[in-house]
Amino acid sequence: MEPFSRHRRLRKNPVMRDLVRETHVSIDDMIQPLFVKEGIDQKQEVPSMPGVYQFPLTAIVEEVRECVQLGIKAFILFGIPEKKDEQGSQASAEKGIVQQAISLIKTAYPDIIVIADTCLCEFTSHGHCGILKGEVVDNDLSLKRLVKVAVSQARAGADIIAPSNAMDGYVYAIRKGLDEAGFQDIPIMSYAIKFASSFYGPFRDAGESAPAFGDRKTYQMDVANRLEALREAKSDEEEGADFLMVKPALAFLDILRDVRNQTQLPLVAYNVSGEYAMIKAAAQNGWIDEQSLVLETLIGMKRAGADLIISYFAKDVAAYLSEKGV
Repeated sequence: MEPFSRHRRLRKNPVMRDLVRETHVSIDDMIQPLFVKEGIDQKQEVPSMPGVYQFPLTAIVEEVRECVQLGIKAFILFGIPEKKDEQGSQASAEKGIVQQAISLIKTAYPDIIVIADTCLCEFTSHGHCGILKGEVVDNDLSLKRLVKVAVSQARAGADIIAPSNAMDGYVYAIRKGLDEAGFQDIPIMSYAIKFASSFYGPFRDAGESAPAFGDRKTYQMDVANRLEALREAKSDEEEGADFLMVKPALAFLDILRDVRNQTQLPLVAYNVSGEYAMIKAAAQNGWIDEQSLVLETLIGMKRAGADLIISYFAKDVAAYLSEKGV
């Protein structure tokens, strides 16, 4: 008997490696973000996110069609209005950009899943995620506005409400508001753990949502904190969340695993804009193999415990998996 194990026996060729592979990325795991913008008549590429576009209403269904043909079945929708104000009024408007986009998409594809991001930052003139008192975001005033936004999105046809605003108590408030409006069956995908991360920079270009002053560190989480993340996830679950999310994912795989060990709810990893931009930039410079690195990154998120992944790479991944005959 040899005094060591020959682990390489299970790695000797591609078929053997596929046979014993423990973690898989499937197109069924992927959620595609979409940006829809008022006041434009053709899609516009986001400079800091090559391959990601802001779409006019007239082009959004065609983009969804392309994704559906690739096998993508779930989308998360972000809107950029033409007019912004301190209250983010257009976020809950019956004919708001997000509400119109939801209606168009669901009319064309009633069986796909449309997730509505529920926040105010893209709609407020100051770029913060809630209602201001002076230069401070007022948590409880913000909750009242966010409930109206969530109900309007559900009324437009959203399948899932995804509050990203990082207010305390938003799951409880939105759950109560949805139930009272007759939307008891609409689930909430909570951005339960949302760090005040430097990885969000390119998203703020895409969503035109950078704060006009200050930062979001009073309501988003300190990137150094682990136990606080577990408290945040636990309270959102107790308030009625149906999904929990960790955002960003790549630098917080330990948090994904911790939350996976704590909850039985579906767990979502958000593969955020900065993570996307880093890989795209390195690939454009010829420093990395983009396809292999994208898949390795997403496998890491799945291995850490994610059930679902929101990723700007979703269309690319669909093409990769199609090439492999998956």
